[in-house]
Formats: sequence, structure tokens, C-alpha cells
Amino acid sequence: METTEKEFRNYDHADVKVAVREHYRKMRMYQTYAYVQRMKSKYLKFDKPMSLWDAMEKLNALIDVSDPDLDLPNVQHLIQSAEALRHDNRPDWMQLVGLIHDLGKVMYLFGSDEDGTSQAEQWGLVGDVFVVGAKLPDTCVYPEFNELNPDMKDPRYNTELGIYEKGCGLDNLQLTWGHDEYFYQVLKNHQENTIPEAGMVMVRYHSFYPWHNGGSYSQFEAPQDAQYKEWILDFNRYDLYTKSPKIYDLDEVKDYYLPIAEKYLGKGPINW
Repeated sequence: METTEKEFRNYDHADVKVAVREHYRKMRMYQTYAYVQRMKSKYLKFDKPMSLWDAMEKLNALIDVSDPDLDLPNVQHLIQSAEALRHDNRPDWMQLVGLIHDLGKVMYLFGSDEDGTSQAEQWGLVGDVFVVGAKLPDTCVYPEFNELNPDMKDPRYNTELGIYEKGCGLDNLQLTWGHDEYFYQVLKNHQENTIPEAGMVMVRYHSFYPWHNGGSYSQFEAPQDAQYKEWILDFNRYDLYTKSPKIYDLDEVKDYYLPIAEKYLGKGPINW
């Protein structure tokens, strides 16, 4: 039986694990402006070469604790997204983005509990992202946790604009640390990457739900962000509404997707 859209991202129903709520409580407590700067300094060194397909296989060992809809290894969600895009004859680069958009979660391989970037502690790895350095909106998942964020007691960071200027654009905001921003930076650093701008935007902002789904942060929007939102909402139909219990064999889809990956990312390893 097909799942209706209303059944996805329901964080209030009784079946949502206590772990999901606890994940977001920690995320709100620890994801501060200073924390994000530390994580960028620590993890954006691009000194760990690994092939794209090796990274895909590593996600067989990770289940996203923040996801209320799916208890399968994350690689299954990626294949489901890509196959839905393929079914609809979307451009090959978009199919590739569907396949790889969560690959930043391989950060868990060299992450730590302390940073929230491990299998056990994922609050610095997964989950809906928000802006650090400005007031938290009530469109965040479990907004009652907003007051736990230390930055909300800091006058530099607890106003509508915070440290930013009106209309500065999404690309000039600092978002919470996690797999989106990490993988975007990895791809940006990869010299052979020719994924179109729309695909890179999809990678970077697909978890920015308070903005693209909740309508918050309009004070920061620049003209190009309207286009960004169109791209994201288009992509998220495949990211969100394709989740199902169906299991794919990674090796069986490799023959189709690997040539597309090599077309846009080259044949060599990627530096993580």
C-alpha cells in the first residue's frame, strides 16, 4: 500500500521513537555558531581519499536516527530516490544527485561521539538544519527545544537578523553542521565535479526544512533563492516521498549509475 504524503515527516505520532526526539533535543542544545566553525575547521581538510562507490557501500552500515519514516540502511534510501528519478526520466545529473545526496553521512567513519558525528551520536551528522547566528524559528522540528540553544541567550545571535544582513542570500548564511554542508564542500573541492548548479543546491539545502518547507528565514532571501527553492522542492519529492521498505542490491544498480557518476565526477577517488 502506498504511503500518503501526510504520513511522512510526522514527528507527533505515537510510533516515532524516543530516539528521534532526543536527537533533536541534542541538536538544538549543541549546534551553536561556535560549534559549526569548529566542525568546519576540523572536517573540511579533504585529506581522506575514497571512491564514490566505496562511500555508497559504507552507508550500508548507517541508519539515520533522525528519520521518522525509515529504519533501513541509508544507502537504500539513496537508491530509492535515484530509481524514482530514473523512472520519471529526469536528467542523468539529477538521478546522480538522488543517488549521492546523503553521502556526506560517511563522516561517521571518522567522526566522534563528542562531535555528534558518530553512529551512536548523530546530532552533528543528520536531521533538519537551521541557521546558526540568528534567532531560531518555531518552524524547527520540536520548537520547544529552541530555548535550549545557548546562542539564544547571546545578543549577537538571538535576533531576527543576528550576525547577518537583510537579503544577504542563503549562500552567505551559516547552517548547522551536518551531512549536507559537508558533502557540498567535498564536491566543491573536487576538481573533476561538473554537477550543474541546481544539483549542488539540492545537495546543500535539501535538509533546510524551516526555510523551504516552513517559510522561515525570508529576511535573508536574495533574488536567486527563489530559484533555489524551486529546485529544492522539485528534488524533495524524490528525496522524501520515495521511502519504502523495498530493498535494492547495490551491485545490481551499479552498472547503470557508475557511468553517470564518472561522467560528472571523474573516475578517480574523491577527497573527503
